[in-house]
Amino acid sequence: MPRAIVCRELGPPETLRLETFASVPLQQGQLRVAVRAAGLNFPDVLMIEGKYQLKPDLPFTPGMEAAGDVSEVAPDVTDISVGDKVIVKLRHGCLADEVVVTPQQVVSLPKLFDYADGATFLAAHGTAYHALVDRAQLRGGEVLLVHGAGGGVGLAAVELGKVLGAIVIAAASSEEKLAVATSRGADHAIRYGHEPFRDAVKQITGGRGADVVFDPVGGPIFEESLRCIAWGARLLVIGFTGGVGMAATNLVLIKGASVLGVRAGEAVRRDPALGVARQAALWRLADAGKIRPNISHRLPLAQAAQAMRLLLERRAIGRVVLLMD
Repeated sequence: MPRAIVCRELGPPETLRLETFASVPLQQGQLRVAVRAAGLNFPDVLMIEGKYQLKPDLPFTPGMEAAGDVSEVAPDVTDISVGDKVIVKLRHGCLADEVVVTPQQVVSLPKLFDYADGATFLAAHGTAYHALVDRAQLRGGEVLLVHGAGGGVGLAAVELGKVLGAIVIAAASSEEKLAVATSRGADHAIRYGHEPFRDAVKQITGGRGADVVFDPVGGPIFEESLRCIAWGARLLVIGFTGGVGMAATNLVLIKGASVLGVRAGEAVRRDPALGVARQAALWRLADAGKIRPNISHRLPLAQAAQAMRLLLERRAIGRVVLLMD
């Protein structure tokens, strides 16, 4: 019988259970995907703790993205075939051996990707693309400061920033994380705690500051970022793994800056055409070998709790993936 990670009570990762379930018959307009790999994202951890904006009814299976093979299609599904390699995109439910979805919830696997790459691609790179292109309208030659550059979405922003022609400053908590960010295209690296990052940014930019700040951390990081920005800067609020930052509105005013919230999934739900354009752009870059997830840990499905701990304790560099075989 297929297995799934199930959240029956809100709490830390250790409360999750590995359970078996019976496969359900397909309904009209559905297909079944045999999952080979599932990616973990920080919102998955927040969701099982009841701290995310989406709060599924209990019990539920976490997991926003996966990749695998189409194993069955309903008779009325004509544009997808058994054996197709696909990426699955859901709000939750991907940490399982199989999922039943609609054609709109799958996309083809990029030709250079394996299952693990596919299962860790869309959430991070989709968020980074929406932030840098749709929201900040990052231009070539601008200075992009990426916080949390050792994380999955941070590394995606580093990669895409270089593709867009920016001068990328990566900030992270360790030399190991910064080495990976540099290998992905960062022009400059700043280690938190080694020196005040706002001073380092000013030194790198000759006192001018960053044009765009990509911030999945929040808290004091966001507050200090306001002190090293250029005129007309755009500060992208991606998340708040370090707490909720308070905007010093006087600094926003003085610098003519903009603070922009980034919700890549919600933007697509409200404007599907935006998602179509984003996906096409990301697939062109992936098929050209210009972007690819950095996966630091691959664990079996049964170790989902341990995998989530890697995210909580900031030990992952890039992405963490669960493998079904």
